[in-house]
Amino acid sequence: MAYNQETADKVLQGLSEGKSLRKACAGLVDPSYLLRWTEENPEFGQQYMRTRARAYEMLADELVEISDDSTNDTTVTEDGKVVTNQEVVARSRLRVDTRKWMLAKMLPKIYGEKLELAGVVNVKATPADLSDDDLAAIAAGRKLNSLALKVPENTGSDLPTIENCSNGDNNA
Repeated sequence: MAYNQETADKVLQGLSEGKSLRKACAGLVDPSYLLRWTEENPEFGQQYMRTRARAYEMLADELVEISDDSTNDTTVTEDGKVVTNQEVVARSRLRVDTRKWMLAKMLPKIYGEKLELAGVVNVKATPADLSDDDLAAIAAGRKLNSLALKVPENTGSDLPTIENCSNGDNNA
C-alpha cells in the first residue's frame, strides 16, 4: 500500500490518544505497512517517533492513576465483612508492571534501571607484578591492598581504574 497522508494522520491521532499501534491502524492500514512508511518517508518517520514518545509519557502518567485507583479493590459481604478482591488488585498490579516494563524498554534513558558500580575488586597478579613491599606483606600474612581494581563512585565513567589503594598514589 502506498503512503497516504490522511491515513497516516489518523493513525498518529490514535497513537497520541494512547491506543496501541494495532488499534490505531485498525480499519485503516496494516501496521506493517505503516512501519514501512516510517522508513520510506523520513518526515513521517519523525512524526511517528515524536507521537510514540508522547504516548509513552501518557503511559507513565497512567501508572499513578492505576496505583491510586482503589475502585472495586474491596467488597462488603452480606454480613458486613470487608473482603479484598484479589483479582482486581492483581490486575492493577499487572497493568502497572506492564507499563513499567514497556517504559523501561522504550525509553530506557528515562525509565530504565540505573546500574551504579562502585567498590573495590582485588586483581589477581603474578609475583612478577608485585612490589617487594607487597611480597613482604604477603609473607607476613597481612592483607594486600596495593593492587586493586577500583570503580570510581558517581564519576559517570564506565571504565574502572587501577589505583594504589593502600597509600593513594597511582604508581602501583
